[in-house]
Parts: sequence; C-alpha cells; structure tokens
Amino acid sequence: MNCRYIILLGGRLNRDTDYALQLERSLCAEGMICKFGSASSKVFASVDVPTLAIPGHGLLIGRVFTKDGQPISQCRDVDGSTHELISWLLQNTWGDYLAVLVERDSSAAITLLRDPSGAMPCVYSLLDDEGFITSDIGLAVDLGLYRKEVDWQAIAHCLNFPYLKTARTALKHVSELLPGSVLTCQGKEVSARPAWSPWRFVEEGVRHKDPRAAAEDIRAAISNVVRALSTGDDRFVVELSGGLDSSIVAVCLRDASPRATFCTMVMPVSGTDERPYARLVTEALGQELFPVDVGFDNVRLEFSVPRSSVVPVVGIPQNATNEIWEAAGLKYGVDGFISGGGGDTIFCYLKTAAPAVDAFRERGVMAGIAAIENLAALHRCTVFKACRLTLKKMLRQPRTAWKEDRTLLNPAYVIAVPDHHPWMDAPRGSLPGDREKIYNLIGTQLFRETALRGAEHSTHFPLLSQPVMEACLKVPTWMWIADGRNRAVARQAFADRLPQAILDRRSKGSYMGYMATIYMRNKQKMHKFLEEGQLCAHALLDRPALANFFAKDLASGDLSFLRIFDLCAAENWVRQQRHDPS
Repeated sequence: MNCRYIILLGGRLNRDTDYALQLERSLCAEGMICKFGSASSKVFASVDVPTLAIPGHGLLIGRVFTKDGQPISQCRDVDGSTHELISWLLQNTWGDYLAVLVERDSSAAITLLRDPSGAMPCVYSLLDDEGFITSDIGLAVDLGLYRKEVDWQAIAHCLNFPYLKTARTALKHVSELLPGSVLTCQGKEVSARPAWSPWRFVEEGVRHKDPRAAAEDIRAAISNVVRALSTGDDRFVVELSGGLDSSIVAVCLRDASPRATFCTMVMPVSGTDERPYARLVTEALGQELFPVDVGFDNVRLEFSVPRSSVVPVVGIPQNATNEIWEAAGLKYGVDGFISGGGGDTIFCYLKTAAPAVDAFRERGVMAGIAAIENLAALHRCTVFKACRLTLKKMLRQPRTAWKEDRTLLNPAYVIAVPDHHPWMDAPRGSLPGDREKIYNLIGTQLFRETALRGAEHSTHFPLLSQPVMEACLKVPTWMWIADGRNRAVARQAFADRLPQAILDRRSKGSYMGYMATIYMRNKQKMHKFLEEGQLCAHALLDRPALANFFAKDLASGDLSFLRIFDLCAAENWVRQQRHDPS
C-alpha cells in the first residue's frame, strides 16, 4: 500500500480562491482528490488510498483492523471529545493509518494521530498558521509549497547518534510526527505529544506472570496480524532467512501460502547460505523456496533515494539488497513483501545481564539465581561469570540517553545531548531490562525506511505492528531467556508449528561477511567519496582521522568499518537532495 496524502492548512485556502483552485488542479494531475475538508484544512489523497470516515470527527487514511485482525470498513459514530476518540482507537484498533480529526465544536482545530507502528509516514512544515502535513515531502516540493534545504546541524546529530529517530528531520523547517504521537494544530499553535507509550505495557498489573499465558498472547497477536496484513495483496513475497523470526511469520501464512512466493537471499560469501534452514520451513508448508542471488555488481556508493526521504538511512549494502528484492518482486509479479524484520528486538534478544537483574528485583532471589543460570547457558559461560556480570549490572547507574558515536567526526561538531524521544522517558524505578528493550524498540522505527522495495510494492513488518509490540512488551525480560534459550517465549508460542531444527537452532545467520567484502572491494572509492564530498566540505568529518582509518588494515572480527557505511549513507543522501528538482 503506497499511501500518498497531503493535508493543506491555513486561512489562505479560504481567502484566496485562485490559489486554492490552482493547488486542487495540480493535485488532480497527481491523481489525488479531496477526501475531507474543514474550516482550516483540506485533506487530499491518491484515488486508490483507502480512507474511512469517522462520523462527526474526520477520517482515517490507511487500513485499520479490530484487535483480532478483522478489517474495519465502517466506523460507528463515537461520542466524546477528540481525546476520547484517540484513546478508543489506540485501545480497540490497530493498523497502518493516520487519523485526521476535528473537534465537533471547533472546526478551526485539527488533530492527527499516527499509528504506533509508524507504517504511515507523516512529516509536516507549519509556520504562522500556514503549511502542510504529508506522507511525501516530494509532493510538497512539486506543488511549490516547499523547497528542499539540508539542515547540517541535523546531519551532525544523525552522525553523533546513529539510528535514533526523533521529530527533527534532516531538512530545514520539516518535522516528523513520531509513531504513536498526536499533532494538534490550532491557528498558530502547533504541538506534538505521545499518545501511545511502550512503558504502559511493562507496568505491574499489565505484565505477564505466567509464561504459558505470555506465549498464547504472542501467538494470537502474530497470527492475527500476519493474516490481516496478507489480505491486502493478491500475491506477495515472503522474505525468509531461515532464522526464528521470519520462520514464525512464514508459518502464520499457511492458509495464505498459495498466494505467497517464499524467497531467501543467497550471497557469494561463505557462512551466509541460509537455504538449508529456510527450506525446512517451505517443505513444512508444502511450498517451493526460491533463491534471490545477491552479488557485488550493483554495489554503488552513489544512488538515488526516494524523494519522500527526510533522513539519511539507506546505506550501501541496504541499497544493493533493496534493488535485488525489488527485482524479485517484479520477476514474480507480486504486489508486496512480508518481512520478519525487527524480530530480535521484539522478542527481546538482549545481550546483557539485564534479564537476571530484572528477575532479582521483580521476583526475588530464587528467580534471580535461576535467571543467572539461564544466562550462563545462553551465553555458554560459567555461572560465576554470569553472576559477576549481573552484580555489575545491578550496581551500575542505568543509561538514560542514546549511545553516541563520535568516530571520525570533527570535534567541533560533537553533540553532547541527543534530541528528545518520548520513549526514552523511563518511569522512576523502571527495570534495566525494560529500559534496554524499549530503547532498542526506538531503533526499529527506521526499519521501514531502509527496506525499500520499489514504489509499486507494499512492505509489511508484522512483528513491528501495535498488537505484537504490546504482547511482547508485557513479557518480563527474564522469561525470554528461559532454559538458556534466546527468544524463548516466541519459541514456546510456535513450538507445534515450527520445524524442530528451527526451534533448536542457537546460531544466527549473519551477512557481516558480505558487508566486509563490500568494504574491502570499495575501500579506496569510499575514501575518495567522503574526502571529496559534502560532509567534508561542511567540516563535519575529521579528515586526518579519516585518512588514518582507511590507511590501516582491519583485524579479523573488527567491525569498525560499519561506521564508514553510516558516513557514506549520509553523504549520498545529501548529494541526492541537491539533485532533486525543487
């Protein structure tokens, strides 16, 4: 579902008839029609974009489902204020949507709710009672409502705090409404606030006490979401890696498998072939597995990014694999893709001693000792070492800010404090494991923007949907390492549907060898790309440090080269903004 919409705000729409007609003609030429209007706003969307009228309140752009995954095609009249309606939507529905709401007694005010999964893009530029809210900044550019200008302070922030999504974009005067947040516009007053918080689902009284109940909750949530999302496409590709997460998504598609094409990436690097595991899943479903060959021929340092992009997130390896997946979609004639992306985070794959600390604090000494034993089995270390790391974790002050990375940056552009993200606001007394899993959840908000499959294809991440996030957040961290297995509750939830070898698998597939080969093959080109690029021209990078980095040989297992991919992603994104005909 490629949802394009734009909401125009401001008194000029009513004051200047010629201006309003000109915009409407331009939007009509883009295949967009007016879906809703109030005294201060007009909502335009592509003709084929699903919308749902909310009597007396406004409309929903996108798809919305009941909690058990049934599509909602008609919305009943909901009494009460906009605030009450937002609460009702978050508690009783989920989907890929943006709610556009007006108060019954004040049509001059408009309120927007972005669904907690963030599947529906939403950026805005509002100044002095005029502006727009849209899914695609390129549309605003084409309408003459905005001219792209890179915000170099924001670029510096992205490089200081990688993978942190905040309301600030890398374009001047453009902000993003974060997932699960509400934007209220009334005249010149514009404010954003969180309406959905992951912290609500780790509270005492909400958390699961029984592992069996937790597993049942997770199984129901994933099954319902996968079924619901798969109904939107006639045919789709299932991205199957052979790991636990994508295998769970795949087995939930048993009834829809005739419409599915199961594919797995095959790379020309040892240690990356996941076909033996992926084939176990397709054989259990009675389906064929198709390889998607990923090589090095389409690896490029400079490549186009979607005009809707407002932050640099797509790196060199991602672009190469994105193009291969898009080609697979065209080859097999599908409408969309379904991915198990985000599973490690959703299923609480923590690599610290935090789960044992949580067990001590929540359940007492015996539970804490059991969690230490599980940690030792999970990480294949001694119980003494697991105990020492747990004690160290228990005594350490919790991390309260996003982890910074100042590698290769000019000291003049080092930023001490990251921009605010509402999910970083941990309640007093929160458990360290809950902090870690929720902070990790913030990092998944960029996944959709990195997994580009072409404008003609939808891409679904069922494990990042609201019902699955809520079900998994309710599970205490120490339950996830039961019996010394990572993602233990997810394994238990689908124990009767997954092949035994997938259930028992302890190793994880890794594409690190592929990325390391890309780096080694393009090392000198990357140096020149950065040295002669815009990041250096704007003095964001430490040139001597950059030269020293490229001059040294990497030791085995040294992953510091990944930082170069981040820098190249930012450099490429900045260059593409200059090429945009704005």
